[in-house]
Amino acid sequence: MAISSQDTAIRTGRITRTFIYLVLMLFALFYMLPLYVMVVNSLKPLSEITGGGMMALPQVWTIEPWLKAWSTAQVGVQATGLKPYFLNSILMVVPAVAISTMLGALNGYVLTKWRFKGDTLLFGFMLFACFIPFQIVLIPMAMVLGKLGISGTTAGLVLVHVVYGIGFTTLYFRNYYTVFPTELVRAAQIDGAGFFQIFWRILLPSSGPIAVVSVIWQFTNIWNDFIFGASFASGNGAPMTVALNNLVQSSTGVKEFNIHFAGAILAAFPTLLVYIVAGRYFVRGLMAGSVKG
Repeated sequence: MAISSQDTAIRTGRITRTFIYLVLMLFALFYMLPLYVMVVNSLKPLSEITGGGMMALPQVWTIEPWLKAWSTAQVGVQATGLKPYFLNSILMVVPAVAISTMLGALNGYVLTKWRFKGDTLLFGFMLFACFIPFQIVLIPMAMVLGKLGISGTTAGLVLVHVVYGIGFTTLYFRNYYTVFPTELVRAAQIDGAGFFQIFWRILLPSSGPIAVVSVIWQFTNIWNDFIFGASFASGNGAPMTVALNNLVQSSTGVKEFNIHFAGAILAAFPTLLVYIVAGRYFVRGLMAGSVKG
């Protein structure tokens, strides 16, 4: 009788797991459907999309829409393809991510291991800054960039994203360093190590997991940003997201959906690649600062 009950429990568990997996697969297929539509239609001639619908597989496979989306055709003084703007986004993202991550690490280090009067209030203000909508800072930021003489430049966009992202990176590193043994810092101070020596030799080498979180978060936000790019960049100095919008708006008459889909995939590919390569480290890094405490 006990064996029969055990077999029944095992079968019930298998049925339950199978049901859960089926439901999860349905959700996955549902969320993957837009990507399927984009990929399939980016490989079709436009006539198949307008005449045969968007769900069917291509009858004639072509990469011409991809080549047109990437091309550097000129309309007046502005390029319509995405190629020249890809470099703009790289030149904006790499320094902005590096600077905001490093400043966040320093802030987290100071706010946890070099406490001072009012540090909690200061962190509260930085945390509050994370929830300020983009639209509120547009005019003040435009005035600051104008006074600094970097309005409409890649350097201006780097400054904007560093300022807006430093609250998030500080939050990540502060929470991570909170559980880091303060005794190691005190021991290093007794041995004569200074502020930056402790940071470079003790804290920073152990900050890999949270640094990955910060880099992925900042890279995704900065690369996908549109409102700052549209507000503070102009002409051929715009980032890729703005160029994608221009590519769609440049279509006259019949909308070239295949080119638009190809351009959207090209614009989204770097962030997709980052999550595919380092997505598991993102979750590990988020959990690393919450295991202890």
